[in-house]
Formats: sequence, C-alpha cells, structure tokens
Amino acid sequence: MTWVLQVMPVFFVVGGYANLAGWRAVTRDGGGASRFLAARMRRLLGPLVPWVACWAVFDLVVLAAGGRSVLAWGMAVLAPLWFLGVYAAVVVAVPLTARLHAAFGWRVLAVLGIAVLAADAVRLGPGWGGPVVGLLGSLAVWLFAHQLGYFWRDGSLLRGGRRTAAAVAGAGLAALVLLTALGPYSRSMVSVPGEGVSNMFPTTAPIAALAAFQLGLALLARPWLAARLERARTWRVVVAANGLAMPVFIWHMTALVAFLWLYERAGFTLATEASAGWWLTRPVWVVGPGLVLAGMLAVLGRAARVTASGGSA
Repeated sequence: MTWVLQVMPVFFVVGGYANLAGWRAVTRDGGGASRFLAARMRRLLGPLVPWVACWAVFDLVVLAAGGRSVLAWGMAVLAPLWFLGVYAAVVVAVPLTARLHAAFGWRVLAVLGIAVLAADAVRLGPGWGGPVVGLLGSLAVWLFAHQLGYFWRDGSLLRGGRRTAAAVAGAGLAALVLLTALGPYSRSMVSVPGEGVSNMFPTTAPIAALAAFQLGLALLARPWLAARLERARTWRVVVAANGLAMPVFIWHMTALVAFLWLYERAGFTLATEASAGWWLTRPVWVVGPGLVLAGMLAVLGRAARVTASGGSA
C-alpha cells in the first residue's frame, strides 16, 4: 500500500513538471532566476507563516506556564518542515537543473541515480559515512524525482503513449522489488518503528525507484483523468483542492497531535499492537484528525479573508 499511497515522490515529480513550466514562462518573458525564485518562494513559504506564528505563540504560553517546549515533546508537528526545506532547495536549483536537462537530458538522471546508490553504499556499508552523506543522498533522491517531471513536461514521455508509460512503471516497479528484496532496505516506503533502515530519512534509492513507478502509473491514468477533467465541475474541484494542498500538508501533523490530545483526554488509550481492535480504530484515525484539520483550515481561511478585506468579516 505504501508503494502507491506514499505521495512525496509523485509530489516532487509534479513539482518538476510545474517548475519547468514556470521557468520556461519566466525566461520566455525575458526574466531570470531572481524573478522565478521570488514567485516560487512566495507560493511555497507563504502558507508557512501562520503555522510558525501559531506554534511560536503556543510554545511561549506553555513555557510561561512551566511546561516543556514543543521541541521536547512535539517533533511530529515539525516533520513537514524537512520536506519543505528539501523542496525549497530543489526549487532553488531549477535554473541549473533546467539548463542541464535541456543540454544533457537522460544523462542527468543517470548521474543522479549513480549518486543516490553511491551515497547509500557509503552510508549503509561497513564504512558508515555519517549524516552528511545521508543528507547528500536525500537531496540526490529528490532531485532525481524532480528531474523526472521535466521529461513529462517537455513531452518526452508522452510521445510514446501507453507503451512508454508502462515501461516507466515497469522499470520503477522492478527496481523497487530488486532493491527491497536483495538490498538492506525496508519494503515500507514510510517510517515504521523497529525497522533498521528507514527509506524516508535519510532518503534511499527505493524512493527514487518509487518516483519512477508512480510517474508511470500517473502517465497510464492520464488519458482517463484528462477526459474527466474536461467537466467544469470536476476541474473546479481539482483547482480548489490544489489551492489547499500546501496548507493541508503543513497543518496535517498539527491536527493529528491535537486529535491525539483530545482522544486521550476523553479517556481512550492508544493500541500498541496490530490487533483486531487496532484495525477497527483505523477509521477513527482518518476521520478524527481530518475533522480537526478541516476546522483549522476553516479558521485560517476566515482569518485570511478578514485580513484581505481590511478587518471586516
């Protein structure tokens, strides 16, 4: 399930598609890196401001009351920040990676793939390479996924139709199977307690393979999805959801922590084993935090409208 539902690889692939489109639009109008990066960073980091402000105020209140800082107990709520940091670094590299793509095409992907495997070999082999190697390997993985999106945007992957899409999906799936069956990697694409090697951080080669697999699946589904997006109502829903994508990503762990607090205050306890009871409570852990998140986004949306209107509701 995590090979399909872990969304971060396809997020970076789609980011590559969108960023190449944005870069070409800016350069076509005579602009350069500064204009491109200013626009992208406003869109990327703007939704982060209210999140940082809310947590900073909450943390100060807790400390003033004699409690512990969120840095001591709530690292889960900070988890989205590292993804945003990596994505920001990848966006900053777009003026370079876009030019490399235009000049060298698939060879850029090959170099990044080799860099990913080399970083994993150094970090996971007997000559452990330390955190710097892990960070460099993680950056290479996400650059690889982002670079894949360039080939979608420039049409290289569309000219071959379903045959090319199936080949990309098949290659990604084959690499995933081989890496997780023969290598030291976990089969899960999300962090699982107790596993020796997490694929997410430091990010490993299976995530790069997963990006290719998910890209192939997206290309296979593209004709069917494109036909349905011709409907105005469906397109409006997609546009609205896209506008919420970043706030949802930033706030979803905060909603989870808030729901956990409410759950325990109501007298319930978290199951620690994958028993029948554990499975029966899974819908609660989808719906409950989802409702909390919807409430948070509604409040944020109203605050934004009030601010935009100069203080009137």
